[in-house]
Amino acid sequence: MTSIVVLGSTNMDLVAFVPKAPARGETVTGREFRTIPGGKGANQAVAAARAGADVSMIGAVGADDFGARLRAALEGSGVDTDLLRTAEGPSGTAHIVVDDEGGNAIVVVPGANGTVTSLDHGDEALIATADALLLQLELPLSVVTEGAATARRLGVRTVLTPAPAQPLPPELLAVTDLLVPNEHEAAALTGIADPHAAAAALLTLVPEVVITLGAAGSLHAARDSEAFTVSAPRVRAVDTTAAGDTFVGALAVALGEGRAVREALAWASSAAALSVQREGASSSMPYRSEIDAAHGSLTGQEVDAV
Repeated sequence: MTSIVVLGSTNMDLVAFVPKAPARGETVTGREFRTIPGGKGANQAVAAARAGADVSMIGAVGADDFGARLRAALEGSGVDTDLLRTAEGPSGTAHIVVDDEGGNAIVVVPGANGTVTSLDHGDEALIATADALLLQLELPLSVVTEGAATARRLGVRTVLTPAPAQPLPPELLAVTDLLVPNEHEAAALTGIADPHAAAAALLTLVPEVVITLGAAGSLHAARDSEAFTVSAPRVRAVDTTAAGDTFVGALAVALGEGRAVREALAWASSAAALSVQREGASSSMPYRSEIDAAHGSLTGQEVDAV
């Protein structure tokens, strides 16, 4: 079984569902409100666990009711939380507005996540057992960089989701094996709107890039091979929250199992397509049997050289 460690955030998502997101200064009436366990780190951990990996989580929750619920939600999806810390004060929260087109706007308040500034006792030993370390940018950059450097030293593959988008320090890029931005994050990192040109620019910084393109699928580029795109299944999106995290978690599992990159991307796209047809973040993520069934029902993914 593929072993994955996630160094990342846990947040309680406070989600308001509205017909249309409010403009600045505008008040709108929502149709529903939910509290749903989330955070980019926890989302990727749940996605990978449901996709069939042995997953452990490094991070922190607060000493509040949200913290207890976040820990229980991870454990309920099969994620090991032995090294998930409990910090004084509140847990992280994400305040999310989801419109009827499935789009979202998000404000993240770090809470306990901001206390994770360095690796703790036992973290390095846990990372050493992994096939891959998944990282995002909702923890302080100091610990993200330390985690990636530790994984590189131990020969563990590092997969970085550069979200929320921000400038990446050279020392972090130097120990990143696979960078997985969406097209907006790729543009923010490079100043280049075209994903293909942005991927080429990113390859000067890291050896391998996957840019997610939403309904258009994904773009893969590596220094030692020709770039190509893989299309995504056509579905009606209900809520796109955490679709990218679902994709990354499933992709890490597929690559850890030794699947060819094209097949791994197609399988991960099937997982993300299932997630956008359901409301919520971690609550929308499919299990392996669902991904296999959905992927098996497709007549084949289009793969185009670019």
